[in-house]
Amino acid sequence: MLSEHHDISHEFPEYRSMIDALRATDTQFDALVAKHDYIDDEIRQLEERQSPISDLEIEKMKFERAALKDRIYQALRAHVAKG
Repeated sequence: MLSEHHDISHEFPEYRSMIDALRATDTQFDALVAKHDYIDDEIRQLEERQSPISDLEIEKMKFERAALKDRIYQALRAHVAKG
């Protein structure tokens, strides 16, 4: 099964330049994006290889990815609000 890319650049293309700038200057933001994208890569590889993993484990990974995405979006919106 071919899964979709859910890395942050694909999720928020309208914020791509802001994401790059924040990753270069904000270590916490960079760590959030790196963790999100790492989990996304892991999920994609597991789904493509149809590796043996329980549904519960893959769902936990997807929930963690979604929670990180929410935190990243909140950080982007806060940065926009600062002007």
